[in-house]
Amino acid sequence: MPMTRYPSLQGRAVLVTGGATGIGAAFVEHFARQGANVVFLDIDDSGAQALMDNLTDVENLPHYLHCDITDIAAFQAAIAQGRRKVGAFSVLVNNAANDARHTLADTGVADFERSVAVNLRHQYFAIQAVVPDMKALGAGSIICLGSTGWMIKNSGYPLYAMAKSAVHGLVNGLARELGQDSIRINALVPGWVITEKQQRLWLDAEGEAQLRRSQCLPGYLRADDLARAALFLAADDSRMCTGQDFIVDGGWV
Repeated sequence: MPMTRYPSLQGRAVLVTGGATGIGAAFVEHFARQGANVVFLDIDDSGAQALMDNLTDVENLPHYLHCDITDIAAFQAAIAQGRRKVGAFSVLVNNAANDARHTLADTGVADFERSVAVNLRHQYFAIQAVVPDMKALGAGSIICLGSTGWMIKNSGYPLYAMAKSAVHGLVNGLARELGQDSIRINALVPGWVITEKQQRLWLDAEGEAQLRRSQCLPGYLRADDLARAALFLAADDSRMCTGQDFIVDGGWV
């Protein structure tokens, strides 16, 4: 089924963190197919190569940079390298995260610090790095990936839930400050997106039953569904949207 084209995304420089697989890979593909100049960061070299192999028909091939986003100095250097490739970034998609399962009893200080680094800290420093670009351009769009997991009180990942809830505070805390320079910042909030990882690790018979019981809409929520929402938030079509949670969850109740 043909999807919406956004002329304002043509030629724009887009930065996607955690873009090699899953939802991130869908972001990279959809922006590239809109004609944007995409840089994506990840540590999964094989996943990134598989994505690139799938995009050989795209005129503006994305640029992949290997980067551990928990190493802030390396992260900042990678963003600068990406800027040299595609120019000033007008769109940032703060996607990188890891919802590894854990319990309160079995986590220590190192686990806490690691979860914050993987799921939250890099979002702040990515924003800090691209805001000067957006100010120089006169506008920009920042999309921070949140989660409904903490909203619906899921168990099994308290550190992840804590970090993801803080993403919403970050968005609200910056919306007015950035808005003075016509920079929009929003949280894109997925429900249970059935990626290959989710299907392999956690989508069992009980999970299927929960989907049927809790989602208003039938079928699986896919990474492409999030990517299409991100295109809208990045394009000029959403020019008056900022400081908001855009929930894409199939109507979870």
